[in-house]
Amino acid sequence: MYSGSITNIQGLLAGHAQDTAGHTGITVILAPNGAVCGVDVRGSAPGTRETAFMSQGKAVQECYAVLLAGGSAFGLAAADGVMIYCEQQGMGVRTEDAVVPIIPAAVIYDLGYGRSDIRPNAGMGYAACINACTKVPQGSVGVGMGATVGKVLGMKHAQKSGVGTASLQLPGGVIVAALVGVNAFGDVIENGRVLAGAQKNGTHINTAKYMLENKVETEFMKGRNTTIGVVATNAKLTKDEAAKLAQVAHDGLAKSIDPIHTMVDGDTIFSLSYGSRAADMNILITAAIEATRRAVINSVLAVEETL
Repeated sequence: MYSGSITNIQGLLAGHAQDTAGHTGITVILAPNGAVCGVDVRGSAPGTRETAFMSQGKAVQECYAVLLAGGSAFGLAAADGVMIYCEQQGMGVRTEDAVVPIIPAAVIYDLGYGRSDIRPNAGMGYAACINACTKVPQGSVGVGMGATVGKVLGMKHAQKSGVGTASLQLPGGVIVAALVGVNAFGDVIENGRVLAGAQKNGTHINTAKYMLENKVETEFMKGRNTTIGVVATNAKLTKDEAAKLAQVAHDGLAKSIDPIHTMVDGDTIFSLSYGSRAADMNILITAAIEATRRAVINSVLAVEETL
């Protein structure tokens, strides 16, 4: 297991909530003072909320929480509970009439793992905020409750995954961290070895190799896979720089998931700048890739501890 977590960035809090009967859940990252944020969507079947404001030319610069949820598009309803909590705490954009929390969100499809009629809702979103603290459990918790990987042969041959987090401490007190919910079509790999993925007769088949050597049908898995996460730093970034950090974090996914960014995945990464430290952007880019890679690896290594 790699060390560190996204809450090593001072002020950020993380909370899980889940339904053990439905095998679904959510994870919330709270940024109480507001974080400059970015997003990059690489997968072809995403489910998201509040991503448009992060693009260039939009007036709002900050968000106050990020939601990662199970339940497919139904799970976006959990953001309503996060909004209620943030409003109560005065976390949001202050207008003349109200405080309006900005809560970006992304979802994974876990309806085929647990009960498809039980999904994250506003109550679960609120509960995750109440649970938010600096300790971040990993594995089959929160958004990782119904996460699986390696689905080229269908769910019967897939393997359990979850949610993972990791951080890197850089010279000068700069920290880069990531938290990722891994529900990928492909396998989780490290140093060329499959850690979790599609299996046949108890042996990993190596999904990418299998697809290149066999005639396979993937259309049945359309929309059922997504890796979503947050990369964060205590370095001070502009909105464009935050967007760049989200972009390159996908390279961390590419180093740890194979294949990645397929037509049946909805991969989405958010980024948060929550601090005032100065840092070289190229160093931050390098660290964001590695922190994301480590978080993905932790997501499967931690599963045995939480099953």
